[in-house]
Amino acid sequence: MQEENKYENILYAKNDKVATITLNRQKSLNALNTALLTELRDALDDAETDAVVRAIVITGSGEKAFCAGADITELVEKSPEEASKWSSWVQNLTNYMEKLKKPIIAKINGFCLGGGLELAMACDFRIASEKAVFGLPEINLAIIPGGGGTQRLPRLIGKTKAMEMLMCGEQIDAKEAFRLALVNKTVSADELDGEVDELIKKLLSKSAVALGILKDAVNRGIEMDLEHALDYEAECFGQALATEDAREGLKGFLEKRKPEFKGKLNSP
Repeated sequence: MQEENKYENILYAKNDKVATITLNRQKSLNALNTALLTELRDALDDAETDAVVRAIVITGSGEKAFCAGADITELVEKSPEEASKWSSWVQNLTNYMEKLKKPIIAKINGFCLGGGLELAMACDFRIASEKAVFGLPEINLAIIPGGGGTQRLPRLIGKTKAMEMLMCGEQIDAKEAFRLALVNKTVSADELDGEVDELIKKLLSKSAVALGILKDAVNRGIEMDLEHALDYEAECFGQALATEDAREGLKGFLEKRKPEFKGKLNSP
């Protein structure tokens, strides 16, 4: 396993085509501050540009929390103008996560609140321990989510329940998060690593270039009206068909054999 030791607020390791980023501020339940988010962006940049890496996992250090939210000690010092700029900066990071070509899995092992949930919602998959707890409690402090929570939560679970979570600021357990389709799956704490590994195994069996095109089609198309989204899907379909992996996949199907994808992220 290759580990990057240059970070102070995260742990970063690459192993067998997977980059794992661990939020590592256990004393504050992995709360997000500017330093941590800056390091997170740097690690994501590295994972995206590393041709060997095929999938990214984000998780939290320790057993108590994925991330309990923003670091209030940093936030309380900001002026309204500074807070607005900081919000835009965090939104830029979560938008960047959605635009990465590689799938990102949030491995949620405890509290997933506020900015932590906003970070998880920007991932492509969310696998949670049964002990995980979710919420956007900002309203309890007379503030609102600023990292995309007011926009991504309604898109993921619908406006009705999202308004309840946002306005009441109450937490929900993993079972309810799964019922609302906020997470893909919930498992026991002991099974969490294995469940994420199984998902990674499935993803690694697919074409990396096709996964990147598919992710782009979904994330961009969902913001369009249906007519334009379908036009964009057709464009993406053409991009996928033009790749070497697509030719190999179709040929393998016709020859009744398992295709051998080269995993190129760019079309030839």
